[in-house]
Amino acid sequence: MATKKIEIVASPKPAHFVGDGFRVHNFIPGIQGMDMKRMDPFIMLDYNSKFHFNGSDNPRGVGVHPHRGFETVTIAYQGKVEHHDSAGGGGIIGEGDVQWMTAAKGVLHKEYHETEWSKTGGTFQMVQLWVNLPSVYKMSCPKYQAIKNADMEKVDLRNHGYVEIIAGEYNGHKGPATTFSPVNMMNAKLKSGGKAEFDFPASFNTGALVIEGSIIVNGEQKVATDHFVLFQNEGETFIIEAAEDAVVLIISGQPLNEPIYPHGPFVMNTREEIMQAFEDYNTGKFGYLED
Repeated sequence: MATKKIEIVASPKPAHFVGDGFRVHNFIPGIQGMDMKRMDPFIMLDYNSKFHFNGSDNPRGVGVHPHRGFETVTIAYQGKVEHHDSAGGGGIIGEGDVQWMTAAKGVLHKEYHETEWSKTGGTFQMVQLWVNLPSVYKMSCPKYQAIKNADMEKVDLRNHGYVEIIAGEYNGHKGPATTFSPVNMMNAKLKSGGKAEFDFPASFNTGALVIEGSIIVNGEQKVATDHFVLFQNEGETFIIEAAEDAVVLIISGQPLNEPIYPHGPFVMNTREEIMQAFEDYNTGKFGYLED
């Protein structure tokens, strides 16, 4: 199989706060050459790189906000997040865990630092991805997948570390998340000098975010902490080697190749659908959630 070469290595843009609890670098669609269409079905990637929050009796976070037309995937590397929604759902995303929320036809949602963690504070590190839904599923019923780290399939790389699978497949092993289109999402946790080879269809939009350490891609290019690698849509395989102990988030998904019409917290296919989303929100069809 042909090698999947690097198209872009993107450094993190200056961080900004989402609410008062998430200090993020926006990679999708914030980096030139990585807009929603290019990264389809990944329509947003916010990365809260390591940041120390002091303790607080009032948990920091994001107040009540709506979503429609896509899924949010929150991956906790350090710190804990608590969340609630207008459908009565809620829970805690602990370190190593993932929350996969299908907003679909609409929910009100709020998320903030977990109450007990907030009291002492500490280092906080998270990724939130938005995964677009195919048009046929955009108005389906909302749901949650609370994925504990213990439930993730972990593929041992002998003495090189392991790959933990959130969604999709690696070397014949499958992750626990169910998806509406072909999506691969996994963490490569490598020891210094450890290597992992990945194989995705050439047409899939594929990238890697270096969460910890630094890596060498295809034996050629070194990529530092907090940088994102976008691969070309040619070739199928690539190899990452840990230049030091490293954690790397790998994403690869089949493009939906449908019109994308975003407006704030709504991502639909047409302007008319966005207008309908605002009308439904304003008339209370997303339910109620206390701020």
